[in-house]
Amino acid sequence: MLFLSVGCSPSQRGGRPGPEDADAPKEFTTTESGLKYKILRKGSGDYPRAQSFVTVDYAGWLDSGAEFDSSYGRREATKFNLSSVIPGWTEGLQLVNEGGMIELEIPSELGYGPMGMPGSIPPNATLHFKVELHDVRGG
Repeated sequence: MLFLSVGCSPSQRGGRPGPEDADAPKEFTTTESGLKYKILRKGSGDYPRAQSFVTVDYAGWLDSGAEFDSSYGRREATKFNLSSVIPGWTEGLQLVNEGGMIELEIPSELGYGPMGMPGSIPPNATLHFKVELHDVRGG
């Protein structure tokens, strides 16, 4: 997964996720692929497609609760083409629209699989993310 950190974002102002909707679901919905998600905040903009270029803030953690990455911690949003990341992100971010926030539970086969990511993600790890979608371009 390639991330390019650039520019100013809401994360630079607060270093943590924005508010969730009061009526956000408590339970995950599961897709056919096995991806689990909850829309924590509904947006009002466009939905990305697999070829869209997006700007997000996110935090990722393991089942143990150990955080392995966070744009909030860096206080910089991340921009990337949605087709250039793990399949769980490509699928999951198409479920939330611009301005929204989603929580993802990504099974290993939609993440880094049996190889993991040495130094941060163990083999066959389930990944958890909270992602705020700030901007959608093209696609």
